[in-house]
Amino acid sequence: MRRRRLLPALLALVAVVALVGAVLVGRAGSSSHAARAAVTPAPSAPLSPVTEEPKPQVAPGPVCRPGRTVTLESSRIAYAATVVHHAVAYTRPGGARIARFGALNVNGVRTVFGVLGARVDASCKAVWYRVQLPMRPNGRTGWVRASAVSARRVRTRIVVDLSARRVTLFRGGRPILVVTAAIGSPSTPTPTGRYYVNQKLVAPDPWGAFGPVALGISAFSPVLKSWAEGGPIAIHGTNEATLLGSAVSHGCIRVSNSDDLRLYKLAPTGTPVLIRM
Repeated sequence: MRRRRLLPALLALVAVVALVGAVLVGRAGSSSHAARAAVTPAPSAPLSPVTEEPKPQVAPGPVCRPGRTVTLESSRIAYAATVVHHAVAYTRPGGARIARFGALNVNGVRTVFGVLGARVDASCKAVWYRVQLPMRPNGRTGWVRASAVSARRVRTRIVVDLSARRVTLFRGGRPILVVTAAIGSPSTPTPTGRYYVNQKLVAPDPWGAFGPVALGISAFSPVLKSWAEGGPIAIHGTNEATLLGSAVSHGCIRVSNSDDLRLYKLAPTGTPVLIRM
């Protein structure tokens, strides 16, 4: 009798695990402007699809009905989608067009989106991805075809605490690096919200105002809208370490050069970034 009671529950658990596994590996100081202008693209891979993890074969079932939307966010694992050749973002699957993105962005590095969810088919494969877009207004999202991008897992996450002037890098849900930061001044504040690392850049002068490298994120200054590239925000180094812990920047997040290099090494593109008070 006990086995008969447990069997339906076990079958349901297997179906849910199969669905999640299939979908998650489915197809696939400165001013903020000055920080971007002063750096050059980091070396990027040839324009070929990012290697995806093997896709398990899952038999269709009622849990994998076509059109089902699955959330792909968690505190431990996130997903990034790299444009293969070009991708068009829509307001909804098959809806109005938002923008077209090439394989390379304006800085000559691979175009990457942060993935929030997926719409699957009857075999649990992603047909569309709901993604974060690196454009104004802050927090803009859209839908891209899964065939236009290559998806991969990201196990890191960055939390920027503006009140504490602190940046924490998590991996697998555990903090692995906690550093002091300088943030935007009251007149040019660092925007709060949920973003992601959309590009990694290398500075021509590692001892300059922006440090050796920068993590570009998909946020823009709320006030410097007329600046080049729309006033994007970045996490970068500084040649004024004595100002760390202060609110002095034009919106960017400054850390020490040594911490800058560590963040650059540990946080891949697609890493979620939460900026909060």
